[in-house]
Amino acid sequence: MDTKSLQHFLTLADTLHFSRASAACHVSPSTLSRTIKQLEDDLGVTLFIRDNRSVTLTPEGQRLQAYARDTLSQWQTLRSSLQADQHQLQGELSMYCSVTASYSFLYDILSRFRQTHPRIEIKLHTGDPAEATQRVQNNTEDIAIGARPDQLPSEIAFRPITRSPLVFIAPADQPELIQQLSDSKNTSAWQHTPMILSESGLARKRSDQWFRQQGIKPRIYAQVAGNEAIVSMVSLGFGVGLVPQIVLDNSPLANRVSVLHTTPALPAFEVGIFVLEKKLRHPLIHAFWSQLDTAIED
Repeated sequence: MDTKSLQHFLTLADTLHFSRASAACHVSPSTLSRTIKQLEDDLGVTLFIRDNRSVTLTPEGQRLQAYARDTLSQWQTLRSSLQADQHQLQGELSMYCSVTASYSFLYDILSRFRQTHPRIEIKLHTGDPAEATQRVQNNTEDIAIGARPDQLPSEIAFRPITRSPLVFIAPADQPELIQQLSDSKNTSAWQHTPMILSESGLARKRSDQWFRQQGIKPRIYAQVAGNEAIVSMVSLGFGVGLVPQIVLDNSPLANRVSVLHTTPALPAFEVGIFVLEKKLRHPLIHAFWSQLDTAIED
């Protein structure tokens, strides 16, 4: 069964960028254009609106996007099931996590899995952990690592890996600032200090709650995607940031920042793995999920 045209369409629908999509599909932009044109001719509809600056999906394209996701997922599930009957699981799993998670957890999680299922390929994408749940919900990724939200969507399965405190950090070479901010009730110092915060996600939600509880209106200097970038900006002296302790523990810049011991402490992150509940029936994902307890214990 040739699923390449649907896969090429879906990649372009997700990226909305011909060059990036063609690179991801390992074809030339002209080949990708011909594939899309053939699909449009076969269906008798326009799938994309294209101009010199942008690519957008038409309503018909959005319907095909949903169909393509379901069809490719069902095809992969069927193929994997047939292979499982012969004890030869093979195929692809896509995984999303932060840079910190990639070198904090993946070796332990994947090493035994790779030994048991060497023909299953892992496609790893890294980025802002705030997007982890959404990328699984949208079927952009099969598996994601991130912090468990306060309200976990009912369709998401979650397996915890570890807990990590959420801490404020300041430049290590500014001891007077560190002393002033160690007193959480010194609202004047907190309100006049530039803050470097996550632009979205659980860390931003909890920092907003903490500032409200203390009656502090923070002076936000920068809103950043990715905790590693927050550590970098704080180490350069741009302001005070908020990051999970695990990010700091794995950062090469850890000795250039200092943790502020604030009261009350912010709730810790529960870090773990997300998948869609319905995808646990997929043989590849089931194989991955079933080995997690052993991998995490080890």
